[in-house]
Amino acid sequence: MKKAFFLSLTAALALLPQAGAQSAGDVLYKVDQMQKSARDLSFRLSGRLVLEGANQNMDVFVKTIPSKDVVRMEFRQPQSLSGDVIVSDRREVRQYWSMSNQITVTPLSRAGARSGLGLDFTQLGSAANLSSNYNVRLLGTSNAGGGRLFKLAATPKGNAQAGTAHVWVTDRGWRPTRIQMYQPGGQLAVDLNVSGFKTNAGITEAQLRALPRGARVVQQ
Repeated sequence: MKKAFFLSLTAALALLPQAGAQSAGDVLYKVDQMQKSARDLSFRLSGRLVLEGANQNMDVFVKTIPSKDVVRMEFRQPQSLSGDVIVSDRREVRQYWSMSNQITVTPLSRAGARSGLGLDFTQLGSAANLSSNYNVRLLGTSNAGGGRLFKLAATPKGNAQAGTAHVWVTDRGWRPTRIQMYQPGGQLAVDLNVSGFKTNAGITEAQLRALPRGARVVQQ
């Protein structure tokens, strides 16, 4: 369950990354424009992970090149995942497990189905993909930090029993501030804050894809 969950988490980041947005479509359009204007994005996700009834701290560094749909996640916490890395692109998800020095490779089409949440997050490589494959609703707006905060909910089309992702997006730069993920039964699985958001830091695709040489590769 834990491996499958993190395999699919990569892509909740699609929602990640002007005042006046009136619908979920408006917000997605502005996020999409922000993504397209950035050569690369990086940020930190930190907060609470709930798996199998236990609360754990979670700390992950995320880097992505939106135009390539390549996302890299480097885990610091929980301790059981410290040193693990996930790399997702348009075709597959590659996950490096530091404890076993193993890389598992999963086709993109199967990654979400193995999540246990019903959310194929690895498909959410862009706001445009999100609009096509997911039902996205604007749950509400609020004032925060001198700007407006939009709360969105996304569930896969054609699967009413799937879990849900909630993402808060600020109109100050059209960047994420918080992510929550819920299991199909409504139980909270992840509650993360977004910090250290940067654009155009010179990240290369080779840096995103780099995984330890010599690791055993397992196709799934």
